[in-house]
Amino acid sequence: MGTQVAINMASIVLFGPPGAGKGTQAALIMSETGLPQVSTGDMLRAALAEGSALGLEAKKYMDAGLLVPDSVIIGLIEERVKEDDASEGVLFDGFPRTIAQAEALSQIEEVDAVISIEVPDEKIVDRICGRYSCADCGAVYHDTFNPSAEQGICDSCTSTQLKRRADDNEETVRSRLEAYHSQTAPLALWYDERGKLIVVDGDRDISEVGNDILSGMAGFGD
Repeated sequence: MGTQVAINMASIVLFGPPGAGKGTQAALIMSETGLPQVSTGDMLRAALAEGSALGLEAKKYMDAGLLVPDSVIIGLIEERVKEDDASEGVLFDGFPRTIAQAEALSQIEEVDAVISIEVPDEKIVDRICGRYSCADCGAVYHDTFNPSAEQGICDSCTSTQLKRRADDNEETVRSRLEAYHSQTAPLALWYDERGKLIVVDGDRDISEVGNDILSGMAGFGD
């Protein structure tokens, strides 16, 4: 990345609007810290596959088309952070989403730093609505930035099966952004008041965003 920093911390929360680049930066954080990534989606899938008590409880809500309640999600997280690979902390990706969830999380796991990747709404709409992915290898492109994608050719595997997701349309994206601003964005102030917030401008080159994240993390948790 071009920036070497000393990082010594326990658990980290990463959040930002859809399309902010959290997946890319999560990979960087895991590489630099050795922390395992924890997402509610992965935990739910694992619990369902195992048929655990919490998994079966979650399944009842999912089968009914309802959101899995916070009590079940927190229970899954409480089990996850007790696993051996989480003994030094974890990277929470996509959780918490609300202040109520953050309050519940604070009772079971110490969070050292919270990284908020911020990107203007209009840039998010442009990013997501111009996004393609390769049906064969999964590579992701943006039609504005990649000439090959504009021609319908994947750089990674030369496939011509580049697709745009059905929900990558402006109406859906703006609806997701509205939900993010009303439910998740207030977490920034909540964590800032507790001295844990690192705000990063995500409207730049990936490496610049990553360097700022690493620099911001340096010193937290000492």
